[in-house]
Amino acid sequence: MTEHFSQDDVAQFAREGYRIVRGLLPVEARKRMRAIAERDLAAAAAPVEYEADTHYPGAPESRDAPGGRTVRRLLQAYARDVVFSEWATAAPVAGRLRQLLGPRIALAQAHHNCVMTKDPAYSSLTSWHRDIRYWSYTRPELVSVWFALGGERIDNGCLLLLPGTHAMDFDASRLDTAQFLRTDLAENAALLRTQIAAELEPGDVLFFHCRLFHAAGHNRTARTKFSAVFTYRALDNAPLPGSRSAGIPDIVL
Repeated sequence: MTEHFSQDDVAQFAREGYRIVRGLLPVEARKRMRAIAERDLAAAAAPVEYEADTHYPGAPESRDAPGGRTVRRLLQAYARDVVFSEWATAAPVAGRLRQLLGPRIALAQAHHNCVMTKDPAYSSLTSWHRDIRYWSYTRPELVSVWFALGGERIDNGCLLLLPGTHAMDFDASRLDTAQFLRTDLAENAALLRTQIAAELEPGDVLFFHCRLFHAAGHNRTARTKFSAVFTYRALDNAPLPGSRSAGIPDIVL
């Protein structure tokens, strides 16, 4: 198994803000992650985030509403089982991240570091956003790594991406008050037509920049979708003191 991107891969990431590596996660590791996720989802094993907490379109109105206890994220995945900590720091992941971020890197435990559990009945819609909108670092240069623990398609709510937007600046008028990209503006219409669906097979891994606009639809199938997600920074790109990003010590790779 290769531990590095090709030069073409690195160039594509710089240009488009993402890269998919097919079959990077071995079958046994993927099955173990999936089994742990299914176990913890059934028990709602803390810490978790509920769909109702997001207030996103389609989410239950409150935890007391129908579907209000639907789990959206199993938080702190790195500490849930050794299979997560091993693969979040494994050479095929770390080697590629060093090509994108530099030789000294760390896993940010305060952001992502979770298993996304997209429920068929009560999954919410995630509008177009950049993750960096609520992260606080010296530089807006982080990379997230998304492990597909099952197939990801449009019908079960795979990620949608706007290639190249990680390198673009956006006037505040093109975003709403929560910094989601406004879909009602003619100025954004052409950009939205460039969207691609990051459809993944089980074991595929998506690397994407924290400034890349992305979204996700509802899960319209009969099965929960599971994805493990971790975020990384260069060691000299420190979280700002007192911010949420500095709330949990990072893992130096």
